[in-house]
Amino acid sequence: MASVFLYHVVGDLTVGKPELVEFCETETIESAIRAIGECTEGGIPVWKKKQFKGVNFVEDSESRQQRFVGILNSLHVVEFLSREECLKDQQKAMNTPVSEVVSPNNLLLKEVDPGTRLIDALEIMKQGVKRILVPKSVGWKGMSRRFSIIYNGKWLKNINTAAGSNSFTANRPPFREGRFCCLSREDVVRFLIGCLGALAPLPLSSIASLDVVSPHFHYIEASSPAREITHMHPHDPCAVAVVESTPDSQNKIIGEISASKLWKCDYLAAAWGLANLSAGQFVMGVEESTSPRNLPDFPISSIGDNTGEGGGVRPRKFSSRNIGFFGNPTSPTLCMGRSMYRGRSAPLTCKVTSSLAAVMAQMLSHRATHVWVTEAENEEILVGVVGYEDILAAVTRHPATLIPPTP
Repeated sequence: MASVFLYHVVGDLTVGKPELVEFCETETIESAIRAIGECTEGGIPVWKKKQFKGVNFVEDSESRQQRFVGILNSLHVVEFLSREECLKDQQKAMNTPVSEVVSPNNLLLKEVDPGTRLIDALEIMKQGVKRILVPKSVGWKGMSRRFSIIYNGKWLKNINTAAGSNSFTANRPPFREGRFCCLSREDVVRFLIGCLGALAPLPLSSIASLDVVSPHFHYIEASSPAREITHMHPHDPCAVAVVESTPDSQNKIIGEISASKLWKCDYLAAAWGLANLSAGQFVMGVEESTSPRNLPDFPISSIGDNTGEGGGVRPRKFSSRNIGFFGNPTSPTLCMGRSMYRGRSAPLTCKVTSSLAAVMAQMLSHRATHVWVTEAENEEILVGVVGYEDILAAVTRHPATLIPPTP
């Protein structure tokens, strides 16, 4: 096992992280949409309100864990807004409390001490935990020397180094009561990609040789109604591949409907598209199979409109650009068929022969939670998916299990 996991601690990853601001379950969907756009992995942790029990009351970790409700992501919001009753009254839908939408699961978050070894934190995340809650201290002094340069441009001084102390917890100052930061799996992978040398030879090995590719994933036919994904409940990754069947019964990927792709979209437009379009139209563009003059009117609520006019609904011609997939809304190539440059609507893919380092870099550069995997010979034939859990499992696996058997 790489020494980077044994000699680094969770506190190393918290340097420079902002303090957690709890998002309460009583907040509205409209507030959640704004918060999701600023969070990692396209989702926000949702909490119950603290119960005030006196000035000197100190909340313990068990009570804090019970207050954690679950994680709400962009796909959950779009699925909710695509319901018939929500499309009829968009203003009421946007004012709905988050508690009515988020799926309760307080096992997705776990609180750990800053002195927890990185390897132990990774083992926790491999069990399905998506967020790690770490208490904030006045100044973390148990920091590993190798990581501190990343944030400050110079080595931070460890006051207790001269004393020869080997204990991370002994070197830390008192915690700031009730103040935490939240680490995601993206934060961990971002840290690991800065330590690729310590992980050799894993980073340059193919994902196929490392057995990282998961063959278990959700998919939907392009001709099927997009709303069918609301019955699939994809968990990790929270994504559904949109495919077309080939004559030899293989699946050709043409797009995806996921929390990553919908992260910063026009939520009301995406909800209307999910309810009214086929999966293929949703990800490729409704303009492709419909004449522009025949496009349907899209009812858009004037919520958040600063024109001073009253609320209500005003129709506008629907376009796939409303969903926010396309980077250039004025590009004339949007109606040129499937060979067009699709920008952000194209699924993020790699080959089975791609290296682990390349896949990690793809995920981080696109702020994605997963990468779809295709055949080496055909970049369109889908064979699996790689997510954060798969990567964490690969980098922590015992070296003996990574050596292929000799023929």
